[in-house]
Amino acid sequence: MTVGAPEATTIGVIGLGYVGLPLAASFAKKFDVIGLDINESRVSELRGGYDRTLEMSEVELGAADRLSFSTDPSVLEPVNVYIVTTPTPIDEHKTPDLGPVLSATRSVAATLRVGDTVIYESTVYPGATEERCVPLLEELSGLKMNVDFWVGYSPERINPGDKTHRFETIIKVTSGSTPDAAAFIDDLYASVVTAGTHRAPSIKVAEAAKVIENTQRDVNIALVNELAVLFNKLGIDTQDVLEAAGTKWNFLRFQPGLVGGHCIGVDPYYLTYKAQEVGHSPEIILAGRRLNDSMGEYIASRLVQAMLKQRLDLRAGRVLIMGLTFKENTPDLRNTRVVDVIAELESYGLTVDICDPWADPKEAAREYGIDLVEQPAHGAYDGVLLAVGHREFRDLGAQDLRRLGKEDGHVLFDLKSVLAKDESELRL
Repeated sequence: MTVGAPEATTIGVIGLGYVGLPLAASFAKKFDVIGLDINESRVSELRGGYDRTLEMSEVELGAADRLSFSTDPSVLEPVNVYIVTTPTPIDEHKTPDLGPVLSATRSVAATLRVGDTVIYESTVYPGATEERCVPLLEELSGLKMNVDFWVGYSPERINPGDKTHRFETIIKVTSGSTPDAAAFIDDLYASVVTAGTHRAPSIKVAEAAKVIENTQRDVNIALVNELAVLFNKLGIDTQDVLEAAGTKWNFLRFQPGLVGGHCIGVDPYYLTYKAQEVGHSPEIILAGRRLNDSMGEYIASRLVQAMLKQRLDLRAGRVLIMGLTFKENTPDLRNTRVVDVIAELESYGLTVDICDPWADPKEAAREYGIDLVEQPAHGAYDGVLLAVGHREFRDLGAQDLRRLGKEDGHVLFDLKSVLAKDESELRL
């Protein structure tokens, strides 16, 4: 039996978040695509042309006229290529939670037929597709991989809020369970991805490539975070150091700060989980994770120390945190580490207000128990922490940011180095 031809393809995309929706819309330019998501309100909004992630505009959604949306897995019946894009979070013990991807696998198995292809995009540890997903597909469908159906892995590379690097303009890594399957999957993606593709020699290689992309960034940011802590103790401005070192052609200029989001702050734990399973202790990776996870406490302590130096009264102290999302110019609140700063400041007895023009107030309340402040009061705060570099905050400038602080004394902490060096008391 041979793998089908791309032109005869009907695609089912399971998971319509930051990854699945742009992918589905791109494929819908050439194929019939059915998008499945368990969130009824999400599907209802997409049918109305609204994407709450802001990754796609109403015009872009409207142009995808071969794309339909549903919460009912039975609509996948005509599909012959399934693409799973569900999230792969970690639990409270920082252990990989494959629940969403396995749930999606069950939905696929219910309508999987002879000749179909299943492609996973969800970030996993090397081996997860063939060790966890494929056995479940075979058990529930009664079919056998590489006899009745084929499997592939093509890691997602979506960067939330990035309007330059998008699904079609990022090189796509592809792989398949047989050479023919790999060729079919590569051709399929190449038909819509203008940046081109890279065919990995195996599914495990493709899985590993994805998980180390973010692990590498995590370790590098951890190094710069540690240097920022050290330079503060030495009385050296970290940004001055980075600017000087950055004049060397091969210096990698990573910035210190909070490391959150669904990728960099999560993916390394998938790799360390698998490493420990095979008896290897991933010392550098875990050390980087520990350091990055500690930055919220460090940032809060620096702000408190600066307030004490100004003899501000912490007992009645009030702090404004500007930004809650995990990065600038996106509504994405997943795994935001700003909450670590909030918790630490509150442990000192400070009253903390949070404002964020990009974040959904309902989601902030539901996920973190945070009630966002729509309009911060001028002259009300002992401390102002610019935590996320949203364009609205950058446009304010130092003078308007200062107006938020108390006239008789306050501390401005420019965590994102948005302002000039002498325009704030603190920066990393």
